Amino acid sequence: MQGAKILIAEDEVIARENLQHILRKDGYTVVSVEHGAAAIRELEKSEFDLVMTDLRMQPVDGLQVLKRAKELYPNLEVIVVTGFATVGSAVEAMQQGAYYYVPKPYKIDEVRIIVRQALEKKSLKQEVRELRERVKCRQDTPLLIGNSPQMEILKKTIEQIAPADCSVLILGETGTGKELVAKTIHSQSLRTDRRFLAINCGAFSEELLANELFGHEKEAFTGARGIKKGLLEAAQGGTVFLDEIGDMPLSMQVKLLRVLQEKAFIRVGGTDEIPVDIRILAATNKDLKREVELGKFRQDLYYRLNVITLQVPRLADRKDDILLLSLHFLRRICQAQEKHIEAISDEVMDILLSYEFPGNVRELENIMERAVTLAQDKTIEVEHLPPDLRQLALQVRKPENHFLSLEENERQYISWVLEQVDYNKTKAAEILEIDRVSLWRKLKRYHMD
Repeated sequence: MQGAKILIAEDEVIARENLQHILRKDGYTVVSVEHGAAAIRELEKSEFDLVMTDLRMQPVDGLQVLKRAKELYPNLEVIVVTGFATVGSAVEAMQQGAYYYVPKPYKIDEVRIIVRQALEKKSLKQEVRELRERVKCRQDTPLLIGNSPQMEILKKTIEQIAPADCSVLILGETGTGKELVAKTIHSQSLRTDRRFLAINCGAFSEELLANELFGHEKEAFTGARGIKKGLLEAAQGGTVFLDEIGDMPLSMQVKLLRVLQEKAFIRVGGTDEIPVDIRILAATNKDLKREVELGKFRQDLYYRLNVITLQVPRLADRKDDILLLSLHFLRRICQAQEKHIEAISDEVMDILLSYEFPGNVRELENIMERAVTLAQDKTIEVEHLPPDLRQLALQVRKPENHFLSLEENERQYISWVLEQVDYNKTKAAEILEIDRVSLWRKLKRYHMD
């Protein structure tokens, strides 16, 4: 790793200067300090690729440096060097996570090899971690499900714009799947082998949002013990999805605009610009044109984000996809709950097709999760649906006789009333305007007791 940043903590001047000279000659960036306390201060201030620390130092020894380094950066490799090598100290150092334990006097070429191997291990661990994240991202990214004309148009548009690397503004009601659209764009883009990171701009205060996006320097605020990389820096080379961009405070909009214009940002509490190469995808359920007119959203940022606009349709506008989506959720939830439900009854599908789904696809997913959880047999039935949908069943035609029978209407209505009052039969009887005995008889008749 040419240019890797190495921290040396060594209280012997000659040994420190020799080691520093050797490593710099090999092309590394080296910071050297004379004791453990200074090493910990450097670790809390900056990030390193490798630490080399002497074991015996005052007032803070090498094991304390090792412990603090691992607390701050769990994947950081630490080499412990000592002129007082013992089996006990070696074992303790390795147990605390040291990469290697080097007794003095050591050969320069051996140290070079150990340093190179430690840096290669760190680099390999980083690559493996990123690869796992990418694989998981791809596994966790479901397909855009739907064959309706609206979804076919959306999928075709995504195929066209994904490789273009331009900013995209995704519009749609809550629950329509805007983040899924963003993940699909990323998966079909030239950045697919890099990270996809998302943040809800409406879920944080202005200060927390700045910290999440840009990160912070040490002591930027109370409790900031060290440097923290923000979302933009962590997604270097990849895609950042800004959900609910319409809720971003105006002062943060200015900072985001600068990122889009300059391809750089400054950490909270910092002064140095950090270059960044990312693709920005944004989403909102608000009318941003209207927000611009009201002065709640910057016009220049709107034009920067609105290079391409995608409109995600409401579920009520693509009812042809409800069966396909329902079966998809059924299979996925059954797998998660280790159940073997095979079908959705025709009556349930009639209800779902007649429902307007104010919560869109997310609401359908929640309905199916509830149904799978409650179902004991191999078919999702009306009684597994939420009360408001069961009430809707009273208005839905049955295929075999066109209308629900009077008895079935009464049975379902009684069931719905009982659930509304937590099965308090006295209250249910009052609502139904019958006495408890009559209610009891009806429950017996309909096998609901």
